[in-house]
Amino acid sequence: MTWTFIQDERLGIPLPELEKEWEEYTEEEQSEILLRWEEIRGTIPDQVKRLERIIIRKQNQLNIEDNFKISCDLNSEIAELAGTINELHLWFRANQDITASAAHH
Repeated sequence: MTWTFIQDERLGIPLPELEKEWEEYTEEEQSEILLRWEEIRGTIPDQVKRLERIIIRKQNQLNIEDNFKISCDLNSEIAELAGTINELHLWFRANQDITASAAHH
């Protein structure tokens, strides 16, 4: 098999690992990849919600934190989580582009 999905620990989802260009895969392979990705893609909204809950908890901690160093750490953690959410949104939308281009072939 010249494709697989590898767990991305930061994003919390498996990401596609393709060894060839998309066009080099057969229609059957493309369908298998898209089916698997669609299953993974369906978990992204729950992953985003989970990260948003963590951000809210950290923001609540930040609101009552008096220690400057801890406040800075919390801000950094919140920024990292927000970046992860943005990347998850990009992956979520990436599937729409792939599916649309595959449908036109």
